[in-house]
Amino acid sequence: MQGRSRYALIFLLLSFVRCGAEPCIHSALLTPSTVSITRNFDEAERATEADLVGIQGTGWFMSPTTLVTVEHVAAAMRLSTQNWRLLDIQGAADSQAIFARIQRLAGDGAEKLAVLELQTGVSTAQSVAIRMSPLVPEDRLVTLAYPHQRPRSAGGRFVQYVDDGNLAGTALLEMYDGDDRLAIDHGASGAPVFDCEGRVAAVISTVITQTFATPFSKRRISTAWGTANVVSVPIQNLIK
Repeated sequence: MQGRSRYALIFLLLSFVRCGAEPCIHSALLTPSTVSITRNFDEAERATEADLVGIQGTGWFMSPTTLVTVEHVAAAMRLSTQNWRLLDIQGAADSQAIFARIQRLAGDGAEKLAVLELQTGVSTAQSVAIRMSPLVPEDRLVTLAYPHQRPRSAGGRFVQYVDDGNLAGTALLEMYDGDDRLAIDHGASGAPVFDCEGRVAAVISTVITQTFATPFSKRRISTAWGTANVVSVPIQNLIK
């Protein structure tokens, strides 16, 4: 009987590690702060890259006229500090076309944060607080992103800050939605990562995956459970 109880306890612990606890903040509370941002290229731009019609990412509001994403999203959209470019900004309830340009880049790592200036303010925008203190390993986190232009939330935890190598200056996270470790994927770059008090602690940069070839197709998978699968930019870069 004692042996059965021990095995039951081990099973419950493994289930908790694999599926995780419920997110500590409901995604509905975060929805007004986060949007999908898309730039559709014009005919002249598509002439040089016929198979590329536009770039999509995620952003979040510092104010009704300022939006934050990551630098590689702004660069892929060919945004600059001089020229205004038309972006489609899509929230959970509506979308609108607004001209935007780069106000400034923040940070000193390989990936920076891009603060975008909007020519027209978004009346429904909800700004969020910024976490001033560093994260601590195992801190619970929640993100709301727009992979493939659809809102998707995921919970998880902070793993570690990286001090050297190719990922120096980043924060590694383990994020998932139930059993789905690819809940945060293409199009999520720029999404805010919140702590349990609703403060932005990091901004998603990329996901860590591997691709395996099979006789029928290529299969893309995430990392193993218990390891980091998301690379992010610490929010402290924004206020340095």
